[in-house]
Amino acid sequence: MSLGLLLIVLIVLAVIGYFAGRSRALSSAGHDGRLLHSLPGYYGWNVALSVLIPSLLALALWLLAQPFWINTQVAATISPQSLEGSSLSLVMSDVKRVANGLDEAVAQGAMSPQMADSVRTELTDVRARLGAVGVALGSDVNSNTLRAAQKYRDMSAIGTLLRSIVVIALGIAGLAFAYLRTSKDFRARNVVEQVVKSILIAAASIAILTTIGIVLSLIFNTIEFFKLYPASEFFFGLVWSPSFGGGSELGIVPLIWATLYISLIALAVAVPIGLFAAIYLSEYAGPKVRAVAKPLLEVLAGIPTIVYGLFALLTVGPLLVDVFGSNGALGVSWMSGASSVLTAGFVMGIMLIPFVSSLSDDIINAVPQAMRDGSLGMGATHSETVKLVILPAALPGIVGAILLAASRAIGETMIVVLGAGAAARLSLNPLEAMTTVTAKIVSQLTGDADFASPEALVAFALGMTLFVITLGLNVLALYIVRKYREQYD
Repeated sequence: MSLGLLLIVLIVLAVIGYFAGRSRALSSAGHDGRLLHSLPGYYGWNVALSVLIPSLLALALWLLAQPFWINTQVAATISPQSLEGSSLSLVMSDVKRVANGLDEAVAQGAMSPQMADSVRTELTDVRARLGAVGVALGSDVNSNTLRAAQKYRDMSAIGTLLRSIVVIALGIAGLAFAYLRTSKDFRARNVVEQVVKSILIAAASIAILTTIGIVLSLIFNTIEFFKLYPASEFFFGLVWSPSFGGGSELGIVPLIWATLYISLIALAVAVPIGLFAAIYLSEYAGPKVRAVAKPLLEVLAGIPTIVYGLFALLTVGPLLVDVFGSNGALGVSWMSGASSVLTAGFVMGIMLIPFVSSLSDDIINAVPQAMRDGSLGMGATHSETVKLVILPAALPGIVGAILLAASRAIGETMIVVLGAGAAARLSLNPLEAMTTVTAKIVSQLTGDADFASPEALVAFALGMTLFVITLGLNVLALYIVRKYREQYD
């Protein structure tokens, strides 16, 4: 039974359990709801949850354990002599690919189930049958791989069958248990609310544990990196020149400089435009204009960053070359290519405009109307009220919004990969190509890198450094907002 069909069966059992539990509770009270301890719906939900929770937990554990167990059993059947210089992981990838091809050939009728399962089937025949359905096998696939794939299919089929039996049996058992203990005196509301509370706690715990796991993985791999490479050279080195053959120079200073430089240019673009847009929308725009302009402005936040990166590479960069290039309008040769700090910073600033404007708009609207009325009543103009009353009152929140936008800029990847270039250098010229911490994290973990080498582990040290910087900015923003926020009645 497929996973989708199994889920449908569980949902049907839960629906049946809901109505059965509700009906049994009402029957035990003589169809007088006033005699029930809880509302009738709670009795139905108690039975439905008794069906879903144990069966779904068993299903989740089975989905996690079955692939691991099957891979272990199949890998044990592959002899070292049959590897022929290949790694076990590559051979297992071929085994899974052949097994999927056999399943597809059987499903399309190009091969009978008996032929797919028979160990006597010739490899040449298998190649021909799979080729008929568009599945090509590489030359490195041999008869040993075919036999391992057949075993993989058999064990997967048995595991899927047992999974369906166990999960459905648990669902039926949960339905029967909850149905039999349903009566008018059963405290169904207490049970259901406790179960829902436990689900909410589990959801919150998953988020917290995921964060802890990410941080711990960064810490442990960073420690491994500093065992292989001196921390002083990493944090204070002025040259970034990784070499997987040895002799790498992994100084983070050029990367940090480019990251902060691009972020500064982005904020110089985003903060004035976003803040002025927020002031206009909150203080000057009418309801009709605001209802149209605010959603249109926030559309910028929904554009994928890869699109911004392509915009920087194909549009903004060439425009800057036309102005600052050797054959440009100014007749100078300040810019040799489309990739530069200014290209990435300008496009990133456009991306950050809705972050600044939306947060600032909400903060300005939170300033009490009584302060506006008092200022206008004292004879101040609207512009003077905005400048001398509203903005000072909203300033802590606006500063927090700017710091949050800065942390977003520091962590950006695709725009700097496509728009800023790949050169790690220390320079004040915004028309030169540079690279950032996030771009180098991507490059160091791309390809067939040995994860025991400092050239690969340095990505985790870069990530940990970036994590500390952005965390510090977020904490600072929260501190500013909480410390200087004024409370109004």
